[in-house]
Amino acid sequence: MAESELKLKPSISVFFPCYNDESSISKLVVEASEVLKKVARDWEVIVVDDGSTDNSRKILRDLAEKNFNLKLIFHKKNRGYGGALKSGFKYATKELVFYTDGDGQYDVKEILKLLPRMTSNIDVVQGYKLKRHDAFYRMVIGTLYHHFSRLVFNIKVRDIDCDFRLIRRKALNKINLHYDSGVICVELVKKLQKHGAKFSEVGVHHYPRLYGHSQFFNFRRISKTLVEQIDLWRNLIILKRYD
Repeated sequence: MAESELKLKPSISVFFPCYNDESSISKLVVEASEVLKKVARDWEVIVVDDGSTDNSRKILRDLAEKNFNLKLIFHKKNRGYGGALKSGFKYATKELVFYTDGDGQYDVKEILKLLPRMTSNIDVVQGYKLKRHDAFYRMVIGTLYHHFSRLVFNIKVRDIDCDFRLIRRKALNKINLHYDSGVICVELVKKLQKHGAKFSEVGVHHYPRLYGHSQFFNFRRISKTLVEQIDLWRNLIILKRYD
C-alpha cells in the first residue's frame, strides 16, 4: 500500500456499550472489524460491558482471543448507559471515535456513510433515523423526549436520540461528561455545540430489536433520566457550566 494511501485512511476507534446483548454483540464486533480493516490505517474495536448477567462476557472473551484489535472493558456493576459511554470515550485512543449501541438496532457497516462527511471542517457526523422501528409507546416517549430536549437545550441536530455518531478525538478532549443515565446524549451534543464543534448529519437505517429488551424503558431508569435532565438543565442553562 502506498504511503499517500495510508495517509488518506483515518485512525478510528469503534466502541459499543453492551448490557446483556449476548445475541447481537458478536455480530457487531465482527462486522466492525471487517469494515475497519478496509477503510482505516489504524483501528480498534472496544466493547464496554456494563455489568452483563448473560453470556456476553464469555462471548467477548472468546472473540478477543481471535481479534487482537478488540479491547474489552468490564464494569464490575451496572453504571448505566452514560457510565458505559464515558468508559468508551476514556479508553478510545484513535483520531476518530465512533459508537453505537450493542443491541443491533443500527447497522455498523453504515459507518461507511459517515466517513465521507468527516471533512477537515467537520467535528461530528451525527446519524438520524430514516425510519424508527420500535414499539409504539417507545416511539411516543422518544419523540416527546427529542422535542423537549431540542427546545429546552437548544439542540441543533435533528435526532438527539440516534446513537450513531462519529466524533473527532480533539473535540471530545474539550469537554467533560458527568451523567450516567441516557441524558448523557443531550449533555454530549450540547457541550460539543457550545465548544464550537461543527456537525454534519446523515440518515441511517434503524431496525427492530430482535433479541432481549431495552434496559432504558422502565420506570426507575426513566425517572432517573428525568431527574438528571432537570439537573443538566440547571447546570448548562442556568449556571452555564460547560466544563
